[in-house]
Amino acid sequence: MLFIRNVKVFLQYYMKVKYLILIFIFSFFNSLSQDRYTISGFIQDFNSGESLIGVSIYESKSFKGTSTNQYGFYSLTLDKGEYEIVYSFIGYKTITKKITLDKNIRTNISLKTDAILTKEVIVEGERLDKNVASSNMSQVKLKVESVKELPVILGEVDVLKSAQLLPGIQSGGEGNSGLYVRGGGPDQNLILLDEAVVYNAAHLFGFFSVFNADAIKDMNIIKGGMPAEYGGRLSSVIDITMKDGNNKRFQADGGIGLLSSRLTLQGPIQKEKAHLLFLEEEHILMS
Repeated sequence: MLFIRNVKVFLQYYMKVKYLILIFIFSFFNSLSQDRYTISGFIQDFNSGESLIGVSIYESKSFKGTSTNQYGFYSLTLDKGEYEIVYSFIGYKTITKKITLDKNIRTNISLKTDAILTKEVIVEGERLDKNVASSNMSQVKLKVESVKELPVILGEVDVLKSAQLLPGIQSGGEGNSGLYVRGGGPDQNLILLDEAVVYNAAHLFGFFSVFNADAIKDMNIIKGGMPAEYGGRLSSVIDITMKDGNNKRFQADGGIGLLSSRLTLQGPIQKEKAHLLFLEEEHILMS
């Protein structure tokens, strides 16, 4: 009987100690989680309000950092304390902000353009490994500013017609805006507009595409080895990104051609919080 009583006392003592250890471990990890906070926000161009992709954000001492995604958003988690956060992007002025991180902080940044003045740099050398360094060999990124500098037919800028000038891409003839990429047909291309699938990318009997060049930021064309995120298409992927709209000031662009006229209006509804982007295109043959 004495042995059984001692066993019961030991088990009761063991359970109490076990619960105390579990409570201590839970409190310890809970205190650790409470001592880490996040600074996040959006980074955009100061003049146009367009989101900036690939901006470097890091802490000046430890160099822990991150970069903005395709929407210009960043998020950096650090321990509680005082830091100097550096915002750096090529072609823009670097900004350093001192913060006290004792809670989650939302900080939006606008970067101003900055000219880089330096002496010429000559780099000479031979790469040791001459093998292919990247499998992204068939990807071409077109900026709309470059497309607008190309000669156009009837005064109309067409991003899909401009893509037909690239190697490996052929047109379907006059009056056809379809793309034949490396022997594939127009129905084998995946065309995305801000991640939404476009099934019919032509109008006006196929003479023009449906995309307004004034509303497009850039166009990414993948002619082979498409990443898995795009699903399965046999020929190519054409990923088109539209402008976000100017949330700093009102801006108007337009043009008149032989076959159509167009007008683009953009500006803030509530400064740096809400903005609009209005597009209008009228074809003479359709009116």
